[in-house]
Amino acid sequence: MEIIRAENLKHVYKTSTDEKVALDGLNFTIDEGEFVAIIGINGSGKSTLAKHFNALLLPSDGKIFVAGLDTADENNLWRIRENIGMVFQNPDNEIVAAVVEDDVAFGCENLGVPPDEIKRRIDFALDAVNMTEYKKFSPSKLSGGQKQRIAIAGVLAMRTKIIVFDEPTAMLDPVGRREILNTVQKLHAQGLTIIYITHFMEEAAVADRIFLMDGGKILRIGTPRRIFADVAAIKRLGLDVPIAVELADRLRRRGLKLPKNIFTDDEFVDTVKELKF
Repeated sequence: MEIIRAENLKHVYKTSTDEKVALDGLNFTIDEGEFVAIIGINGSGKSTLAKHFNALLLPSDGKIFVAGLDTADENNLWRIRENIGMVFQNPDNEIVAAVVEDDVAFGCENLGVPPDEIKRRIDFALDAVNMTEYKKFSPSKLSGGQKQRIAIAGVLAMRTKIIVFDEPTAMLDPVGRREILNTVQKLHAQGLTIIYITHFMEEAAVADRIFLMDGGKILRIGTPRRIFADVAAIKRLGLDVPIAVELADRLRRRGLKLPKNIFTDDEFVDTVKELKF
């Protein structure tokens, strides 16, 4: 079932002397329970699009609907934000309390959730991100990955149907990135709709579909396997491809006859094992 729809969505940033088209007539749908990754170079429009999902920005033209609600209608604002949560790049900018459980409760308190229900939601959310043992900790004592998991718990506690991740691992080390991606995959498996903006192609590769953006437009929409199949086209846009795809492409250019559909590490290893040198 469709949960998000954009119709000729356009956004223009205006100054006193200039204007820049950041989103240029986007049309797409996202289904409930889907995992969509959005990729593109800096300035391609990814983060601008992210801010339209929960009405932090409003369309300059066109429409975007979240759970059937028009984001441009101010009467829909709180209902939209009850359905969709945001997790941003820097976890330190998302922490608002001195104790983990208080931080997770913050969004619920703003929504007017009764105290007893907030307590139940805190326990549920911390368990979902494997952070229950840190309930009484100060966030300042946590790693970057753990802080980001607390930010995710705060969104989960609000019982949103959709979570938008705007480059949530950009400021984390490899261990922290792996923690967050594992958490995101677990939430997706539980039925949440995930919109995941990233510069890391290995992260995008686990999505159901990828939106490939450039210059404020969506150039392609497809499965990760289909999007990354055209290595040359991806690189012309200044992007990388998953390691297995990259290695297979390099070996083909050196004359080895490898199948075109190699996508995962396991597929690459299994294929190389069969080669006769």
